[in-house]
Amino acid sequence: MAISKQTNATRSMTQNSSALEAALHKISSVEVPQGKSIALAYSGGLDSTLCVKLSQQKYHARNLVAISVDVGQGEIEIQEGITRAEKLSISPLIIDAKQEFTEHWLSKAIQANSDYNGYPVSTSMTRQLIAARVAQKALELGCDALMEGSSGKGNDQYRMHNVFSLFAPGLSIFVPVRDFDLTRGEEQLLMEHYGVPVEEVIAGGDDKTMWCRSIASGGIGLDTELPDSIWLWLTPPAKAPDKPTTLTLTWQNGLPIALNGVNLPLEQLIEQLNVIGGANGIGKIDLFEDGIMGLKSREIYEAPAATILLKVHRDLEQFCLTKEEIQLKRQLDAASSSQMYAQSTAQASIRRSAHPPHAFAVYLTSLLHAVTKTLPPRRKENSNDQAVAKRISPERAGRAL
Repeated sequence: MAISKQTNATRSMTQNSSALEAALHKISSVEVPQGKSIALAYSGGLDSTLCVKLSQQKYHARNLVAISVDVGQGEIEIQEGITRAEKLSISPLIIDAKQEFTEHWLSKAIQANSDYNGYPVSTSMTRQLIAARVAQKALELGCDALMEGSSGKGNDQYRMHNVFSLFAPGLSIFVPVRDFDLTRGEEQLLMEHYGVPVEEVIAGGDDKTMWCRSIASGGIGLDTELPDSIWLWLTPPAKAPDKPTTLTLTWQNGLPIALNGVNLPLEQLIEQLNVIGGANGIGKIDLFEDGIMGLKSREIYEAPAATILLKVHRDLEQFCLTKEEIQLKRQLDAASSSQMYAQSTAQASIRRSAHPPHAFAVYLTSLLHAVTKTLPPRRKENSNDQAVAKRISPERAGRAL
């Protein structure tokens, strides 16, 4: 038995050594620009941590600014990133974007019932916000290159690259994991080789915001069993209390403003709902997702607050809207979610125009025109009608955004 274990250990070491050599060869065989001043989108996870080492040892950056954008991933995760940065001899710049994320992104996501085929749109939003803030700070600090840790098969490479290009046109964009074609296993071996191993809660890691947590993105197989230890908020339904929890949500203008009679900022309300909903077995999402590249993958999400709020908001719309308005809004919601997820038509319109709101208003107006063709004809108005139909111009739509 002892001999068998020793043989297996030796075999594993040999395989790891070969895999490490292959990864180092991939890196050495690709030529990259040298001596740039790089602004790095840094989270403290495996990908961005590897970017730090590669910026120093492969790109020979004359200056590296690691930028962490706080979108509600929590103090523990932020601190873990800072601790790992210290091991890399860098000090990350922290940008607090929680208020912007809740007021300008999450509020609209709730009102638009943002759901991409079962996934409450989240990372799709935060990647764009993070990229914008990193690009803006890069210009402010005089950097001439941007770097981020996307792989070559995921959606984030498009979101980050597009927003980098919009906010910092002309700056070089480096994506080492994709450009060196590194696998997740190779990344881990490289970080062990560099003396800064990165442990993950599950193979593939996780990505957390206050709205939704993505787990092992693209790394979960069809037959993979999910251990209870991977959940942050969720108590698996089989282990959740049999006794229900009753709560009261107060809404105004399509947004929740109070929980159990206590007025709360949206950020705090979401934080509390994540705890309450998760404790009651709410929030597990296990689905096959169609990515931007047309690749299907099994994706796991944890989103108690998003599950509750989007469900209640749809119910409120059923109470308040006419059937024609409901049918129209469902189509607009789906189009909005798809645009936010894929970041395609709207971004293309903004890129072509010197006036982004007007460009998006043109798109919105054309979408409204196309959708309203499917609605039943309005009844003929008479003198008692008080409502007056108003044409929505692109300018007016732009001001309303």
